[in-house]
Amino acid sequence: MKSNFLILLLVFTSFLQSCKEGVSSVLVSNINELNDAIKNSEPGDNIVLANGTYKDLEIKFVGDGTEDKPITLSAETAGEVFIEGTSSLEISGNYLEVDGLFFRNGHSPKTNVIAFRTSKKDVANYSKVTNCVILDYNNLERDQDNLWVQFYGKHNELSNSYIAGKTNGGPTVRVDLKGNQSIRNYHKIVNNHFGPRPRKGGARGETIQLGSSFTSMSPSNTLIANNLFEECNGEVEIISSKTNFNIIKNNVFYKSEGSVVTRHGNYVTVDGNYFIGDGVNDQYGGIRIINTGHWVINNLFYKIKGKNFRSPIAIMNGIPKSPLNRYNQVTDVVVAYNTFVDSDSPFQFGVGTNIAQADVLPKSEIRSARPLRTEVVNNVVYNSVGDANPIIEHDKADGVTFAGNIIDNNGVAIANSHGLISKELTLTDIGTGISVPTAGFGDVETYSGFDFETINKDLLGKSRDDSNQIGAILNSGNINLDLLDKSKYGATWYSNVVEAKEPNTHTVSNATELVAKLKEAASGDVIDLNPGIYQISNSLVINKSITVQSKGKSEIAYNGAANTPAFSLQPYGKLTLKNIKLKGNSTNYAFASLKENMFNHFGLEVVDSEISNFNYALKVYKQSFSEEITFKNTSISNCENGIELSEETNDRGDYNTEYLTIDNCQFTNVKQNVVDYYRGGYDESTIGGNLLIKNSIFTNCASKEKNRRLLNHNGIHNVNITKNIFKNNKVQFVSILWGAKNNVESENNIVNSGQIKTEENLVQKLMY
Repeated sequence: MKSNFLILLLVFTSFLQSCKEGVSSVLVSNINELNDAIKNSEPGDNIVLANGTYKDLEIKFVGDGTEDKPITLSAETAGEVFIEGTSSLEISGNYLEVDGLFFRNGHSPKTNVIAFRTSKKDVANYSKVTNCVILDYNNLERDQDNLWVQFYGKHNELSNSYIAGKTNGGPTVRVDLKGNQSIRNYHKIVNNHFGPRPRKGGARGETIQLGSSFTSMSPSNTLIANNLFEECNGEVEIISSKTNFNIIKNNVFYKSEGSVVTRHGNYVTVDGNYFIGDGVNDQYGGIRIINTGHWVINNLFYKIKGKNFRSPIAIMNGIPKSPLNRYNQVTDVVVAYNTFVDSDSPFQFGVGTNIAQADVLPKSEIRSARPLRTEVVNNVVYNSVGDANPIIEHDKADGVTFAGNIIDNNGVAIANSHGLISKELTLTDIGTGISVPTAGFGDVETYSGFDFETINKDLLGKSRDDSNQIGAILNSGNINLDLLDKSKYGATWYSNVVEAKEPNTHTVSNATELVAKLKEAASGDVIDLNPGIYQISNSLVINKSITVQSKGKSEIAYNGAANTPAFSLQPYGKLTLKNIKLKGNSTNYAFASLKENMFNHFGLEVVDSEISNFNYALKVYKQSFSEEITFKNTSISNCENGIELSEETNDRGDYNTEYLTIDNCQFTNVKQNVVDYYRGGYDESTIGGNLLIKNSIFTNCASKEKNRRLLNHNGIHNVNITKNIFKNNKVQFVSILWGAKNNVESENNIVNSGQIKTEENLVQKLMY
């Protein structure tokens, strides 16, 4: 009883103090009440949005708080106020805070979900969005670019929030510097959890973009610190810095297929970050350097296998007298005190050099300007399996100083050492399953360059003043990091950890049961077909992860209308088809995406199956995207068209799937578009499209192909055609490979089917 009295007394005292100071808390439950509360707000007020779901809510949060008394817009209970439908939030004024909102199940009607301005002139300053979540809040079409958080003004903050699932074009977060009111902004992006951003299939998929090429000469002074970037795979640039004097510090980049890139602008500090891969995926990247005056110090690269643009340290060639939106020469850069563990070819120079393509590119695109006055010093490299090429020169690194760098290469000779000092090192466990060398090189003299005394702490914040040594981590005992403890990042009330569940298997014996169980099944479940023929007249909708299989090659006979698919691949739909005969009526499709509103990805895997008598085996429409499409041990026969992914003709570097794999398949009497996979537009920073065709047989195909080419893969960067048989295909070319890219063929048997030709430099339309 006494404790209850004390609680009541404290509450009453707090209420009296609030009244005394003129502070009020207002509970609102609809847009009219919210607008009135905002209009009448005073410094120190807290506007509380009642728990519930709000649809089509366009909030304009305008006010003037003070440093001591900000005006707050908060959820009654953080995580229980859902903003859905076509909704957005705009903020302008001073000292405003937004706390605890959850944006989901919809998209913004504007060019941003959250903007730190309400008009071109009215921006926010000293304002904060914190403890919020934006999840899968995508526009209906992939080409409808927008931003989820857009900064304007000065001294604003995005903190302790979880943001994930952006599939449409445009950076997830962008800092804009248009207008003097947004230059030298000192914004903070801190303590957030940037969850998975799936592969986009093209450019314009950054997680954070700081400015644009046209404001790249302006100082931004933005801080990005203490964030977790988890599986941020939208494109080759995770963070794209395009302004000056930014700081990227103490972040964790975990299994993210891209890099931190100093794309435009100068004088960026990249200090004390963790880049963690798995030792297998060669898309996980590090830091790519362009422009002037950057300091890359105290970073740890652990099992990063990215190559070229995604290599641990990629220092690019520039374009002489480059325009603002291209590649300036690297000058006056410091790469010091970093540690690399089991990371392939960590130092790469002259990345992106394209002198060999001078015949097909304008002079203004030729990257021939090598790095100058660049110091690569005091770094530690450890390889449990030796790497013969820890330093790769795509062009000469004659403007680079190497000093004080060591390597334990497990006895493997180095082709191009540039003075790397060989050592035998041991690893120390520092937590998070990471082991690094922290000792055994105390005798190596550290290189001291201009202003190096300012590098006075190591990766863990320990002082370098008394006992400095090379590498990111000073020799120290009892290091126990927990970098992947997700409770350290993002909203306090939200977790993206999902407990795995055992899939349920639903056995069906007729078409009616198949349709019913497909609707009832949970994502991840299995539909098991008993032997028989399943006559289907309407498309089977795939809008979740589902497996459809049989033990005896049951047949699905689709007699639906022309130009409709047996399986309609819709947003979130990931279909695995196993051991099924799938037969059409020659006018319809086996698989197809939606023609519009593909606001999220689909997926397709076809294994041990037979596909016949369709107009299209697979038809993927414009603005549809699948991370992976796989056909394995499958036959496709007597179809007008085969696998068609060629509608992304905007020539902006977009394509319909990241990985197309055809393994041990048979294509017979497929008349055109046998395999048609297209990516258009010349842009070196879009390095995707991956086609693998192996162990397959193509017979009597492409008789109606107008360009007389069996396999069409224009603009796809990574192509491997190996160990196939091409027999009696009425074409001039089986394939035309792009020699300047990673296009290769080997061990193919070609009989009466033209030839495989390599063109070193294909002409591509410039994207700029």
